[in-house]
Amino acid sequence: MKTSSTKLLQDLGAFVLADSHQPLCVRRAAELIRAERGYRWVGIYKVTRGECVIVAGTGEEPPTYPRFPVTQGLCGAVVESAETLVVPDVKKDPRYLPTFWTTRSEIVVPIVKDEKRRVCGIIDVESEKVNAFTADDRDFLEHAAVLLAQAICAPKKDDPAG
Repeated sequence: MKTSSTKLLQDLGAFVLADSHQPLCVRRAAELIRAERGYRWVGIYKVTRGECVIVAGTGEEPPTYPRFPVTQGLCGAVVESAETLVVPDVKKDPRYLPTFWTTRSEIVVPIVKDEKRRVCGIIDVESEKVNAFTADDRDFLEHAAVLLAQAICAPKKDDPAG
């Protein structure tokens, strides 16, 4: 993994531990992840009450589906399997629910809450390029998901979604 990515993961871990109950924590984390790798879009979703609900997304444009059943899309496949999914060309995968019409490849990483690997959230990263994601991206995002579990999986008193 890139040295800068390792440093970012250390910073992200400290940041999430310090601010995980602050409303903007997850949005800042999504932006840090996006900026580190130059990803086009990063969305972080919470899995709650049978739905994937967006908690934070980068950029100004909201995704087409800010909430959808856990049984749908690439994200739903990850909730079911609790395994990272890399799709080199989303146009060839019938499960794809478009977040943005210009997306060509996607990686979805589960955020798990315990050793039973119950999925409480997902990191969804999209690119306008085919075959955009490498094994290094997967490794980086899986480490980020472990760190984000503190902010996504922990119940919050003021969280209407959870």
